[in-house]
Amino acid sequence: MNKESENKLLGILGGLGPMATAYFYELLTAYTVAECDQEHIDMVISSKSSTPDRSSYILGLCKDNPLPVMISEAKKLEAYGADVIAIPCNTAHYFYDGIAKETGIPVLNIISETVDFLYRSGIKRAALFATEGTCRAGTYQKIGEGKVDIVIPEKDEQDIITSIIFDDIKRAKEPDIEKFTALANKMRDRGCERVILGCTELSLIKKDFEIIKHDDFYTDSLTVLAKATVNACGKPCRDEI
Repeated sequence: MNKESENKLLGILGGLGPMATAYFYELLTAYTVAECDQEHIDMVISSKSSTPDRSSYILGLCKDNPLPVMISEAKKLEAYGADVIAIPCNTAHYFYDGIAKETGIPVLNIISETVDFLYRSGIKRAALFATEGTCRAGTYQKIGEGKVDIVIPEKDEQDIITSIIFDDIKRAKEPDIEKFTALANKMRDRGCERVILGCTELSLIKKDFEIIKHDDFYTDSLTVLAKATVNACGKPCRDEI
């Protein structure tokens, strides 16, 4: 059988964090046009939740480098037979080049996919809601240069986002949706055409809260990655779910 006609095996480098990885699997299943189990994507998931915290390392708050762990897990996925790798964590993409050069298979990039989606949609200015590590690392700003102007929240605003990510969602607590939407409205007032949910924990807010679920003002990076992954695996993809 021709390799191109075979089902591609997806490797998911997950556990960064676990709830976002579980939701990514749900999104992949929902966006794949399939009439039976056999038409869905074959995949293997690495959920190495013990991987050192990406944001803490980027900010210099700890010396435990997560890159060797992520490279090791990516190589395991490749050895298992994965044809393509997806990483459902924005902050981990600070280490993208290091992971990609150590694997012999394509590694999708959630940040590139999200910026390109906004650019194709005609968006010129977007606010970034993400971990402080992602904001400080400048990954979205670098990839967005010449395409989309990326607006970073002020420090007190970032503190709210950080608390929602680490104190609420990662601890399975309900986030303060009023604070979240109030901050998003501030960004709208500053001329932002979209708010990027640039942390996959924040993707769970769009999943769970009706007030933003169907609001196009929010661009969910995990949804963008899910659609790109379905396409990369050669499966038909739904426009909406």
